[in-house]
Amino acid sequence: MTKPVDILKKVWGFSAFRPLQEEIVQAVLEGKDVLALLPTGGGKSVCFQVPALAREGICIVVSPLIALMKDQVEQLKSKGIPAYAIYSGMGKREIDITLDNCIYGQVKFLYVSPERLKTELMQERTKRMNVSLIAVDEAHCISQWGYDFRPPYLEIAAFRKLLPGVNCIALTATATEKVSLEIQESLAFSKNRAFFRKSFARENLSYNVRFEENKEAKLIEIIKKVPGSGVIYARSRKRCQLVAKELRRQGISADYYHAGLTNDERSYKQEAWQKNKIRLMVATNAFGMGIDKPDVRLVVHLDLPDTLEAYYQEAGRAGRDEKKAYAVALYQAKDLEELEERAKLQFPPVAEIKRVYQALANYFKIAVGSSLLTSYDFDIDDFCKTYQLHPLTTYYCIKKLEEEGFIQLTENFYAPSKVLFRLSSQELYAFQIANFALEPVIKGLLRLYGGELFSVFQKVSESGLAGLLKTSVADVKRKLEMMHKMEVLEYEPQKDRPQLTFLTSRYDAARLPLQQKKLEERKEIYLKKVAAVKAYVLDNERCRTSMLLDYFNEYDYERCGVCDTCIRKKQPDWWEEDEVFRMRQQVYTALKLQPFPVDELVKKLSLQKRKEKLLLHTIRTMLDEESLQYNKNGVLELKQ
Repeated sequence: MTKPVDILKKVWGFSAFRPLQEEIVQAVLEGKDVLALLPTGGGKSVCFQVPALAREGICIVVSPLIALMKDQVEQLKSKGIPAYAIYSGMGKREIDITLDNCIYGQVKFLYVSPERLKTELMQERTKRMNVSLIAVDEAHCISQWGYDFRPPYLEIAAFRKLLPGVNCIALTATATEKVSLEIQESLAFSKNRAFFRKSFARENLSYNVRFEENKEAKLIEIIKKVPGSGVIYARSRKRCQLVAKELRRQGISADYYHAGLTNDERSYKQEAWQKNKIRLMVATNAFGMGIDKPDVRLVVHLDLPDTLEAYYQEAGRAGRDEKKAYAVALYQAKDLEELEERAKLQFPPVAEIKRVYQALANYFKIAVGSSLLTSYDFDIDDFCKTYQLHPLTTYYCIKKLEEEGFIQLTENFYAPSKVLFRLSSQELYAFQIANFALEPVIKGLLRLYGGELFSVFQKVSESGLAGLLKTSVADVKRKLEMMHKMEVLEYEPQKDRPQLTFLTSRYDAARLPLQQKKLEERKEIYLKKVAAVKAYVLDNERCRTSMLLDYFNEYDYERCGVCDTCIRKKQPDWWEEDEVFRMRQQVYTALKLQPFPVDELVKKLSLQKRKEKLLLHTIRTMLDEESLQYNKNGVLELKQ
């Protein structure tokens, strides 16, 4: 067997593993079931790709995100490693051929969504594959206590029974102790198991939380202080566009990114940012997953995420090169209220969920008992208008139907056009002679994409083909569609719209087996996660890194020394929380009697020098919070 470090050097060009990677790889090669908790940017993929390359056979990788699957497949192919992915939105013929290639070809990696594992086709073909390893990425999705629960992940244990003796590695960047235990139990780990956990501490990353009435002004101030590349997270698409526009108006290089962009727009913006042609990307959480840019110096959250898991992942995209970086969360009082309100909205009544399910069936004209694993182009705005549904409530109903395993919505979807010849080369030659008008397109395809068109689906560009043939794109598409109908080739036109997939055969909505008790339990879990975000934001005394580590059950970390609270406590003018509270009470009591100029208030309270500084600090804070104000005479008073 080739040494793991030799594979690492040959394929990735690294002479040594990162901390824990080698131990994880060795445990996998020893046949153990492995759970690896590595922080964002910790090199999780290497932990299963290296042992898979060291063994004979194919590694099946279960991943929840199409974008991540495609990204890893392209990266492996660029290194000369045969890899494929199967996901919702692909045609049945392409899935069939891909699975056959995994049986008869030299494929090393097959990426699949968890929903795919329970299909009869996948299960029957898997039995005929030489499977060497099962890798489960984003393994926290298997746990109800995780922040992104996906019921189809619970199918993996049953799927493992098809492959006795094949070990499993599960990987995640965010899991509490409870989630870690549930992952191992739900994946049916054997007694021969190993658990690896790298500290969640990021010594180079300074976490900061700021209460700000004018968040956009503070954002610009921060950007001017911290040079280098950055990501600014906002919740809505519209806000992303407005903030990016304002930054550009201020002469700051910025663009916006969200799931509503076309694939070409997303690719262009992402590449420009990665190559530092754009300094800052203002984005929804659609941006960042799978993007490996080590020199990000700044991540700012203009809106608070719902969970500390999500915050840790998004903030952790800063400073992967291990150089100094900053993660800043800006908030207002109303943000904390909206956080709870939004959390409650995410759990609509069961009757509303069933109503939306019925509307989806009507919208796509689906009969009861049909459409298992069938995907449809989905325009949620048109859907809501058609059935007079509230967009936000509808979106959360769809998310609950996802969590219950009935449907899957892939918002950030793109699949290029693909072609596969159905005829042999001899049959195709005979067809060309008999169909002179179609001959140029066939020759053009073979010239641009070669003989692999006879064995696997190949990505094709209609515009590239049209340029070669000096004709229009519409003419190329028309001829490809014609040959598809004539069964000369399989032609799958480009898709660039959200895809909604029915993961089960369609139910009668009235009999939809929603687990109301489970929904209530998940609501309670989610509200606890929201409470943890609020506690993190409002605690101005504890080390930010320690708070995050405590959340992930890592209790032995004392202070990072670089977060906002640690830095403040290093200052000579730092005060204990009870000192600040008492001073606020004194200011409030004095000004309740009558307004005072600042210098008279200092005299009235008869303070020592150190406490005078505390008083001035308290006044500034209360002015910022707008609990105090200066009247027209420049005298300090309580704000009514």
